[in-house]
Amino acid sequence: MFFSKPIPLFLLSISLLCSCTVGTDDPLYHICFSPENFTSSSPYRNNLNDLLGILSTKVPPTGFGTGSSGSGQDVVYGLGLCRGDVKSDDCKTCVVDAGQELQARCPTSKGAIIWYDNCLLKYSDKNFFGKIDNKNKFHLLNVQDVDMDFMEFYQKIKDLLGVLAEKASGTPILYASGDEKLNKTSRQTLFGLAQCTRDLTAADCKTCLDHAISDLPSCCYGKRGGRTVGASCNVRYELYPFVNV
Repeated sequence: MFFSKPIPLFLLSISLLCSCTVGTDDPLYHICFSPENFTSSSPYRNNLNDLLGILSTKVPPTGFGTGSSGSGQDVVYGLGLCRGDVKSDDCKTCVVDAGQELQARCPTSKGAIIWYDNCLLKYSDKNFFGKIDNKNKFHLLNVQDVDMDFMEFYQKIKDLLGVLAEKASGTPILYASGDEKLNKTSRQTLFGLAQCTRDLTAADCKTCLDHAISDLPSCCYGKRGGRTVGASCNVRYELYPFVNV
């Protein structure tokens, strides 16, 4: 589900069946969030093109990068982040695709963001580096209910993601994934992920992740899988492995 117009600043819930998967070429979502526009012949357009080229080179080696291009009212700031387990070549492909797709979906907006499974890309005429973005985010969920007590399951999610949030915020790459058995006799395993953009401090990363975890009950309570996907951080849980190990 996609929207071509700027989205009001509220959380969006998107339902996915358990059997659904998202291809590497398919964006999860995008938002054209800036009320300011530019023309195709403006310096901002050229600066944006330069910035996207910078990010496509800067992001893949480590999975994260920031950059800027231009000056004054035509300056553009950008950020790219790949999921912590994504290889450099796949990261580069995702960032390049994200830049092209975002320009097609938000052709005149001075601020926009797009998410894929493997990466996110954001740019703006405002310097947003080092600031938690609580406005641009959404939810994904599995519409199937879990086959155990909902409260017990949510506590397991909260415990696992809480551990991963603590771990992620204490690492240089601000990323962690892990799993745990639902109980001693269960054959089911709960898998989780927590990640922040690396322009945040460790403390801000932890704050962002804690808020993302606290958002999950409003969209995904009792569901077999769910995510809070934001511009500064994201958390995810599933009953199947979804990261490369």
